[in-house]
Amino acid sequence: MKVDKIGRLAAGALAVALVTTSCASDRSGTDGTAAGNGPGGGASTGAGAKAFGTLPSPCGPGDAKGRTDQGVTDDQIAIGFGDDRGFTSAPGLSKEMGDAVGAMIDWCNQQGGINGRKIKGNQYDAAYMQSAKVVQESCKQDFMLVGQGFAMDEAAEQYRVGCKLPTVAGFTVGPNAAMGPMKYEAVPYPVDMMNIGALRIAQKMFPDYKDKTDLLLSTSPAVSTGTNKVASAMKGIGVKPLECGVRLNDAGESSYMPFAKKIKDCGAKYLWTSDSPDPGQFNLLESIERAGADPTYVFEATWYSSLVSKWNTSGAGDRLHVGMIFQPLENADRVPAVKQYTDLVSAKKGKVALLGMQATSAFLLWAQSAQKCGSDLTRQCVINELSKVHEWTGGGLHAPTDPGNNKPASCSLMVKLNKTEYEQVYPKNVGEFECGGDFVVKTDPKTWGTKLDDDRISTKFLTGDVIKPQTS
Repeated sequence: MKVDKIGRLAAGALAVALVTTSCASDRSGTDGTAAGNGPGGGASTGAGAKAFGTLPSPCGPGDAKGRTDQGVTDDQIAIGFGDDRGFTSAPGLSKEMGDAVGAMIDWCNQQGGINGRKIKGNQYDAAYMQSAKVVQESCKQDFMLVGQGFAMDEAAEQYRVGCKLPTVAGFTVGPNAAMGPMKYEAVPYPVDMMNIGALRIAQKMFPDYKDKTDLLLSTSPAVSTGTNKVASAMKGIGVKPLECGVRLNDAGESSYMPFAKKIKDCGAKYLWTSDSPDPGQFNLLESIERAGADPTYVFEATWYSSLVSKWNTSGAGDRLHVGMIFQPLENADRVPAVKQYTDLVSAKKGKVALLGMQATSAFLLWAQSAQKCGSDLTRQCVINELSKVHEWTGGGLHAPTDPGNNKPASCSLMVKLNKTEYEQVYPKNVGEFECGGDFVVKTDPKTWGTKLDDDRISTKFLTGDVIKPQTS
């Protein structure tokens, strides 16, 4: 697999699982989403705002004192954050995550910090291959890692667990990182559960979806793993893939027309891919159009991208549908939290993208939990507070998730690409999500990639002295 595609998949494993298949409700929840969560509601978006979307701001002045834990002093809290922006094969990889956390640190500090302690952000660039190195650096100086997204987090997990460094990650990729101890996520993507909201919505939108759908296969092991999980989920809900046998070489094909004709001859009216957008994928869609086939695409959340919208000037992707658990950026005029995120990051000349919203939600989840600890800010206390959060929307950025139990959302929405613009098409009311108790399914343990204990924690690097939530 090409290294730039690896990066997109790693950063997109979250977008796919968290954003695509995880889904949400009406943006109400225990993260302060009570009043004013409808279109046009919410607080002002400036740096001094007393709320973030529907979430009361966890930041402000106070009289917290004491060197209570590593990285905490009378007047400062040191946290680590970062991304893979220095990856030479894909410059700027996940840059939006570091940009978002940096902007949120400034936003919080301008209000007084956390109970009066200002936040000191130590920013790391894992550059794809350096995750173990940067986590070891963080182990020496940070209170916690917050909102980071490292594509190769699996290589760093043993060091994070070994030094007992808790994290509220922006996203996780490796199975041991996704299910690790002392780890919480605003938008969880556990290995043992899967949100299939996009599939459920496709069934509602397209009555013949169950009989006329196929999956695009790949020679990439990483893509194949994702495809196998989706295929299993499809069969579990009565969708029987046509098995047209279209398997694309991950390194690219000399011509995509034979594959396009195969899709047409097979009679596939709907296609799913777990691959990420790249020139080869675009070539396939253009070839399908030239072959006279007109399938509807229901693709994963990595396809909600400016790369895709800029490519689609010809309209070859006009039948593209993407399931998401995040509010699309196009809904900023209806969802205050999205506008606030966009404004704060744009003011710092940062990159605005879905992963940035994910990192923002992670920061807010951490900040709320840290704020509740008051002056006695310890890792143990923050973990205790994080474990209590069972409904979280980041102030309205995404569907409700269950960070405390490491469980995904049970709702979704669908956007459709029209030339170079995405628009929400399901539910029809912009800013709302479609939800259902059958939107989350259990996955086959053979696909987990790790062994879990009775608490659904990975046992690979687990030690007897990790920090566990205390219930009393």
